[in-house]
Amino acid sequence: MANKEAAVAELTEEFRSSSAVLLTEYRGLTVADLKKIRDSIRENATFSVVKNTLAKIAAKEAGIDAFDDALAGPSALVFVHGDVVPVAKALRDFSKENPLLVLKNGYFDGAALTPEDVQKLADLETREVLLAKLAGAFKASLFGAAYLFNAPLSQAARAVDALRQKKEEAEA
Repeated sequence: MANKEAAVAELTEEFRSSSAVLLTEYRGLTVADLKKIRDSIRENATFSVVKNTLAKIAAKEAGIDAFDDALAGPSALVFVHGDVVPVAKALRDFSKENPLLVLKNGYFDGAALTPEDVQKLADLETREVLLAKLAGAFKASLFGAAYLFNAPLSQAARAVDALRQKKEEAEA
């Protein structure tokens, strides 16, 4: 009983400290397949095979009710620490190669995720790429604004130069 309580406490802490939690079914996957999954997400997440009853209790204690109905059969939870996008991409890519890994649902930013939502997350760019695109757009906007501010000055300079040339031609 003490072991189960410790396991629930540990799982509860994982739920609370994770930026996202994804639920998968791993029925039929080999140990080598599971190792491959763990290796592909190791940087940002942990892949934990769990007892459904203990996971349900821990999720409830953490204030998450997204997994009540989905925790059935051989389940594994992916606790994401950091950016969820690369983890969702890795799981999606693995499940394309090996359809025995099923993405059931998830929990991210206070909301339950459907399998379709997890797919949409996987289709997003990573945080770093999005920030780089934003910086590029901002830089382009600044260059555009600088050009707009310089344009009237250069037009005025060209007009003055044209008047000067016209005056010189008229005097000559």
